[in-house]
This record gives sequence, C-alpha cells and structure tokens, in this order.
Amino acid sequence: MKKPALPPGGGLRHTLRHHLAGLPISLPATVALVFLTLPLVALLLRALGSRAWEGVPASAIPAAIQLSAVTTLASMILTVLFGTPLAYVLARRRFAGRGLVNVLVELPIVLPPAVAGLALLLTFGRRGLLGPLLSDLGISIPFTMTAVILAQTFVAAPFYIRAAQVGLHSVPREVEDAARVDGAGGFSLFWYVTLPLAARALAAGLVLAWARALGEFGATILFAGSLQGQTQTMPLLIYNVIERDINAAIWSGLILVALALVALVLSQWLAQHSAGEDTRPD
Repeated sequence: MKKPALPPGGGLRHTLRHHLAGLPISLPATVALVFLTLPLVALLLRALGSRAWEGVPASAIPAAIQLSAVTTLASMILTVLFGTPLAYVLARRRFAGRGLVNVLVELPIVLPPAVAGLALLLTFGRRGLLGPLLSDLGISIPFTMTAVILAQTFVAAPFYIRAAQVGLHSVPREVEDAARVDGAGGFSLFWYVTLPLAARALAAGLVLAWARALGEFGATILFAGSLQGQTQTMPLLIYNVIERDINAAIWSGLILVALALVALVLSQWLAQHSAGEDTRPD
C-alpha cells in the first residue's frame, strides 16, 4: 500500500517532533557522558599543554611504578591461589549460610577504603586481633610492603571471586560428567576440564582485580603508609606530590589512566569472548 504523502512542511514538523521526543533521553545521556569523560580530557590536555613529562622527578615515579608492579603481582597470585577455590565452592556447593558468605566476600567492593584500611590495621596491627600472635612470631606487617599487598588483595579479590564464580557456574555439567565417565575426578577434573572451560571468565575477573589493586589508595595509606621506595605506590605518589609538583602528579595520573584503560578493554574483550563461547552451539 502506498503511504499517504505528507503535506507541505509536514516532513519538517515530523522530523522536529521526532527529535524533540528523544530529548528526555538524549539530553541527560549527553550530560552523563560529558561528566564522565571531561575530567579525563582535562587531565590529558593539561599534561600536553604543560609538557608534564619534562618536570617529572626521575627518582619517585620509577620507584612507585616498580613497587606497584611487584605488589599487584603478588596480590594477584594470592587472589588466584585462595580466591579460585572459594569461588568454586560458592559456585558449585549448596550449604547453609551460602548467601551470607557471598555478602561477606563481596562487602569490600562497597566498603569505604578508609574503613578497609582501619579494619586491616585492627586485625594485623601491633595491638590488633592477631597482633600479639604475630609479635610472638617476630612478624610486623603494618607499614611494610606486605601491608601494601594485603590491602590490595583485600579490596581487589572480590572482583575476581565474583567473576570466577560466574565462570565456574557456567561450565556445563554434562562435560564434567563425560570426563568422569572417562576416569577424571577430584582435582584432575577441576584442573584439566573445569578450569580451562572457565579460563576466560577467570582471566577477565583477574584483569579487573589487578586494575582495582593498582588504583588502591585509602586502605593502603592507612595500613601501609606512604614511604618512598617501600610502600609508596602510584596513587600514593600522586597524593604526596600534588601540592609541590603538579606535573609529576599529572604524569603519574596519566600512567594510571592508560593502564586502567588497557585493563578495562582487555577484561571486556575476555568477557565477551567467554560469553560467545558459552552460547556457541555444540
């Protein structure tokens, strides 16, 4: 059927009505996009305009980068070693209080960083819950590199555990049952069958956890302090130099933004690829 012709000027009015109808959604969406991206653009423009890299103190930033690399690597190793079994239990086992355990595991995600640092200090500090026992063993954790690693692990591990839980839960039980028929079982079933099938989901969660650990500030400064070369990570360096050397702070911030961007893109790619494999027909 032939559509009725619009009267003269009707096409323009129809176009205007169409655009006006979309304003209630497009306008606040544009405001949100500008709000979320403008600070990053301002950071980049200021760095380029002032040539921030030329005034960077050569001693502070390399030491902070090295410390951040070492501590985040250590925290990710701890996260994988202890977080993967916990994620597997939460994904595959049904037990009383499972919901409460899930809440407690994910609580650090929404916990204020200062509260996280205080809680760690009251647990591992000299007068903390485990302080007397650690003192008897000759171990002192606060304001050391170990404290940095524990703080990063505490705030970042829940991101990995959540993603690992989803990935492990999505592994088809039929595949595992077929592997059992072939003789696999116990740890060998988990290591050679379940883990490879969930590997991309676990990797996506690990990348996000690493990015969170890299940007950790509040818990670290309360529990580990900010000693250059010992506990001063990249976020702490920005906090320390922002008043006396804004260019060093800007350059450090750009490095963190670039690393976070790479981590986010990689995590999204891994998550999408994993979802594509899950929906692929057998």
